[in-house]
Amino acid sequence: MDCSVRSWCYILSTALLLALAIAGTLWSPHLADKIVCSLFTGLLILRFFVIYHDQQHQAILPHSRLAEALMRIFGILALSPSSIWRSSHNHHHNHNSKLRGSHIGSFPIMTKANYLKSSKAKRFSYLFMRHPLTILFGYVFVFFHGMCLYPFFDKPREHYDCLIAFVLHLVIAATIVYFLGWLALLLTLTIPFFIADAVGTYLFYAQHNFPGVSFNDNAGWTYDKAALESSSYMITGPIWAWFTANIGYHHIHHLNARIPFYRLPEAVNAISELKHPRTTSLHPMEIIRCLRLKVWDVESQRMVGVNNFKSAGEKKDRRAGGRSTNPNHLAEDKHL
Repeated sequence: MDCSVRSWCYILSTALLLALAIAGTLWSPHLADKIVCSLFTGLLILRFFVIYHDQQHQAILPHSRLAEALMRIFGILALSPSSIWRSSHNHHHNHNSKLRGSHIGSFPIMTKANYLKSSKAKRFSYLFMRHPLTILFGYVFVFFHGMCLYPFFDKPREHYDCLIAFVLHLVIAATIVYFLGWLALLLTLTIPFFIADAVGTYLFYAQHNFPGVSFNDNAGWTYDKAALESSSYMITGPIWAWFTANIGYHHIHHLNARIPFYRLPEAVNAISELKHPRTTSLHPMEIIRCLRLKVWDVESQRMVGVNNFKSAGEKKDRRAGGRSTNPNHLAEDKHL
């Protein structure tokens, strides 16, 4: 399904545009031009990352040693080394939407009952991982920590490239400051990575945490069901589709990760059963709706926020004289 010429054209054209955008952040004569180039650098890093993601799936150029070498270098530069990306992301594909075991390579998921039983510390940790600010600062929490520092200290021999990525990023930053100054660091490295990682982290979150998503225990889970009911089609315009390299067709990607990103629209048009997916979008209200979803409610079979049932539980506690009569709350009290 891969067309080598087409794949190389997309890689080389994106790399060229990225190089020009980076050059613009350094040598454009006007600050406004540098800022525009900085924004484009971030979006082009995002596009190149999705292409890297496809190559790691062997959806494009599966037999090219040159492509493998170049993408391994990009993975290190992008704070997502191949060793941790492949292991965690392959696990994600094989455990997507399972109530147990899906946290590796993805956002953790709790049921409402388990959340209510959990200690305050565990709730805090869980909500922190899913917090909008954690997603916004994906550069620090997801990539610096989650894709570099944590994997290296957890398994240093297996993920030595994570340490290389972390150290190299700091060396590049220090070199830019030494020779070009702090403004160059901000425009050439910090803002572009902040944009690419924030948008990328949100896309990954929203494609599996959206109104209408389905989660299952291991017994009721199937690969096809997880792809079609637990992975969204993110509706975007053509510009966003280009910068995100069609990652919005996430349900198709999860159905078959070997389909190249540039052929995902063809797959939808060719198979009628795929034309009515569960959707989300980048509309501000849709983003808010996705970010409010925190836990899986087994009874209603949907994702819900935590504020409503926390408030309900507090009112019931006050009516009971400050002591909860809810079995889940009593279990929590015993745990604490």
